Amino acid sequence: MTANQQYQVRAIGWVESPLTDRAGAPKQGDEGGPDAWLEFDPAVERGLRDLAAGQEVLLLTWLDRADREVLAVHPRGDLSRPETGVFATRSPDRPNPIGLHRVTILAVDGLRIRVSDLEAIDGTPILDVKPVLPRSAER
Repeated sequence: MTANQQYQVRAIGWVESPLTDRAGAPKQGDEGGPDAWLEFDPAVERGLRDLAAGQEVLLLTWLDRADREVLAVHPRGDLSRPETGVFATRSPDRPNPIGLHRVTILAVDGLRIRVSDLEAIDGTPILDVKPVLPRSAER
């Protein structure tokens, strides 16, 4: 295995959100992230069948407007804070800009799922959805 080895992922859907640019988006979903729709590719419909309103899930996205060359940032864009390596932050700018969002499903309508508190901007590609497991199941 080499550090430059590449892997291929494919989007399984995209985010439909009132947020249209990074500047206007909250840093985290619980800081004012709006409700948003997740629109899925028909090819993954069978994988969505057991998702239901009220369920908490982890949504993985590809932050396609991120700067993949960034390795250090001032956390939350605050220049008074010391520069920190991106792997110790939640910065969207990083070598592999994978977004991780803990959201609650509000509604399921076929290939569309409405979620709460999502800070991802409109058009963001969706990579995966995983259930939030109770602590006892994580061991």
